Amino acid sequence: MQTLTLANIYELQGLKEEALEIYKEVLSREPSNSEAKIAIRRLSGMRRKFLGVNKEMKDFFIRMEDEIEYIEFERWLLKIWN
Repeated sequence: MQTLTLANIYELQGLKEEALEIYKEVLSREPSNSEAKIAIRRLSGMRRKFLGVNKEMKDFFIRMEDEIEYIEFERWLLKIWN
């Protein structure tokens, strides 16, 4: 059974899509759950904002290990935000 705690953990780890799916499942079981509703709105908005972010960069972000990779990712973020 998926829980808000698990969704929160996923979200903190940057696994936004996975967290969003859990929040939706929680809301389907508990239609009045305000925490799930707020989280779905928040994550859905982020999803629309970063729709152009590709899977390759997401995977790169998850696997970053050294300062050079962090700098490269930071440059990429600045490029898409400007």
